[in-house]
Amino acid sequence: MVRDTTVLMDEKRIFKASDEIKENALVKNWESEIEKGKDLEKYWSEKAEQFEWFQKWDKVLDESNKPFFKWFTGGKINLAYNAVDRWIKTEKRNQVAILYINERGQEKKITFYELYLEVNKVANALKNLGVKKGDTVSTYMPMCPELLIALLACTKIGALHSVIYSGLSVGAFVERINDAKVKVLFTADGTYRRGKIIDLKNIADEAILQCPTVETIVVVNHTGTPIEISELSGREIFYERLIDGEPAHCEPEPMDSEDPLFLLYTSGSTGKPKGVLHTTAGYMLGAATTLRNVFDIHDDDLWWCTGDIGWITGHSYVIYGPLLLGTTTIVYEGAPDYPDPGVWWKIVEKYGVTKFYTAPTAIRHLMRFGTRYTNLYDLGSLRILGTVGEPINPEAWVWFYENVGKGKCPIMDTWWQTETGMHMISPLPVADLKPGSTTLPLPGVDADVVDEEGNPVPVGKGGYLVIKKPWPAMFRTLYKDEERFENVYWKEFPGYVYKAGDMARKDENGYFWIQGRSDDVLKIAGHRIGSAEVESAFVGHPAVAEAAVIGRSDPIKGEVIKAFIILKEGYELKTHLIEDLKKHVRYELGPVAVLGEIVQVDKLPKTRSGKIMRRILRAQEMGEDLGDTSTLEE
Repeated sequence: MVRDTTVLMDEKRIFKASDEIKENALVKNWESEIEKGKDLEKYWSEKAEQFEWFQKWDKVLDESNKPFFKWFTGGKINLAYNAVDRWIKTEKRNQVAILYINERGQEKKITFYELYLEVNKVANALKNLGVKKGDTVSTYMPMCPELLIALLACTKIGALHSVIYSGLSVGAFVERINDAKVKVLFTADGTYRRGKIIDLKNIADEAILQCPTVETIVVVNHTGTPIEISELSGREIFYERLIDGEPAHCEPEPMDSEDPLFLLYTSGSTGKPKGVLHTTAGYMLGAATTLRNVFDIHDDDLWWCTGDIGWITGHSYVIYGPLLLGTTTIVYEGAPDYPDPGVWWKIVEKYGVTKFYTAPTAIRHLMRFGTRYTNLYDLGSLRILGTVGEPINPEAWVWFYENVGKGKCPIMDTWWQTETGMHMISPLPVADLKPGSTTLPLPGVDADVVDEEGNPVPVGKGGYLVIKKPWPAMFRTLYKDEERFENVYWKEFPGYVYKAGDMARKDENGYFWIQGRSDDVLKIAGHRIGSAEVESAFVGHPAVAEAAVIGRSDPIKGEVIKAFIILKEGYELKTHLIEDLKKHVRYELGPVAVLGEIVQVDKLPKTRSGKIMRRILRAQEMGEDLGDTSTLEE
C-alpha cells in the first residue's frame, strides 16, 4: 500500500497511548516526572537507591573540575554484584537471565543462579591469570553467553573491559588492543552469519602477532569447529580448561563510584577511533533507570534488544540494563533475514517477547518484504517497540507501528550516543507520539537546540543539539586524550555545555526532531536541511527502499543534494522516475531541497550497527582519503 507521505511528515499527526498502557505504566505522569527531574541531584539520588551499595556516597554531583564531572563521590558499589549476585537472594534466583538464540534455531537458557556460578568461575580464573583491578581485558567474540559472562567477570573483579566488534578488520583490532594495553583476550572459533560460520580465530591469530601486551588468549569453541591443540600457541587456553576446577564463589571488588568500568572505541569522522571511557556508578544508574522508564519494564517482561554487544546499545540494553533490573534478556546471534525475513517475528511468537528494540535500518530492510512475514506470526505478546541508532523516517515508523505493533504498541524513538551511555531524548510509553520525533528530553536530562553562538533557536529552525547539564551515565573522558575530550565536546559553547555533534529542531510542542550529524547537514542557499530529513523524503516514495544524501558544491546555491538510492524490485532509474523523485522530494521538503543528482546503487556504506557513513560517500565524491573505515559493514 502506497501511503500519503505528506500526512506522515505532518508534525500534527499524533498517536496516543492506549488506556491499557497508561494504566500499567510505571511512570503514569510524564510531565510530573520531567518536572521532578529538573532537580538533578535529588532526582538521581532517589533513583540510585535501587542498588545495593557497599558504602553510600558523600556527594551526588561534583562539578569542581568541569567538564570532568563526578557522580556519587565516596560511594562504593559493584556492577556485577547488582546485576547478578543480589538476584540469587530473591525469587528471581531460578529465573532465566539470558536466553540465547541463534539463526539455526538453537537456544540456551541460563538462570541467574547459573550465571552467578559461571561469572564467579571466570572471575577467579582471571585473577589466577594475574588480572588485577584496573587491568584491561578485551573480547573478540560472537553474540553468545560466554561474551556476557566474560564482561560480568571483569566487572566483578574491577577489571576494565574493551569489547571489539566481531566483524572488525585486523588493523582495527590491533589498534584498539594496543591503545588499551589489553592483558587478556577472549575470542572464539567462529560466529554464525547467514548460514555460514565466520572464522574469528584466524583473524585473532593474525592480529595478536602485533599485540605485545596480551599475555593470555582464551578460546571459546562456540560453533564446534575443530581446533587442534597444536594450533594453539603457549599463551592460549580453551575456555573450558580456564574455568575447570575454579571455585564457584568470588567476592565482588568494592568499586569507587568513579572507578573506570569499560572502554568502548567509536569512530570519529577523521583520525583514530576515540576510546570512550565510562565509569561505574553513574553508568549503572543511567542504563537501568532509562530502560525501566522508557520501556516500562515489569517483572513478567521478556526483553529483546537486537543490538550487538560490540556497540554501546549492546552494553547498555542487551547486558547491563536488563540484568540490573532482574529482567530476562534475549541474546540473538544471526542476521534479521536468515533463514528467511520472518526469523525475528518467529522468535517473538515462540517466546512471547513483550518489549522489542531495534534499528531503523533493520526495519527499512524488512519493509522490503512487505507484510507477509509480520502477518504469518502472532505478534500479540508485544507491548512496546523501540528504535535506536539513527532517526527513523515517518514511513518506516508507521510501518513498524501498524505491521509489527499491530497499531497498539507505542514506539520509543530513542536518541542517545556512545558518549551519553543512556537514553537522553525519548518518549515514555504514556506520551503522545509523532512519527519521526524523539519527543522530549527524559527526566533528569536538560537538552536544547542552539545556534552557532549558543543561543536557543526559534521553533522549527535547525540548530546544534546540546546537553546543558551533566547526567550520571556520561562518559568521563577520551582514553589518554583529555585535550581531545575537551575540544571536541565542551569548548564550542560557553558554560560547559555538551555538544552532541547532531543537528535538531524543536516544534511548537517542544518535541525534538533529529536531523542528523552536524557534518551531515546541508546548507543550501543559506538554509540548513538535515540529511536524514531528505533521506526520509526519498524513502517515502514507493520506488525507494533506502537512500543516503550528501552535499555537492554548487556555484549558485552553495550546495545542492546528491542522492544515492536503492530502488525496490521492479523499478528502474529512468528519466520519468528521476523527475518524479525530484517532484516528490520538493513537495515534501519545499524549494530548499534542491536536487543536483540522483544515483542508483546496490548498497550503501554503513557501520555494522546500521548507520549510513555519509562521510565515505563524500570522500569518494571528492576523491579524498576515506579515513577510518574500521566500522564499515563491508
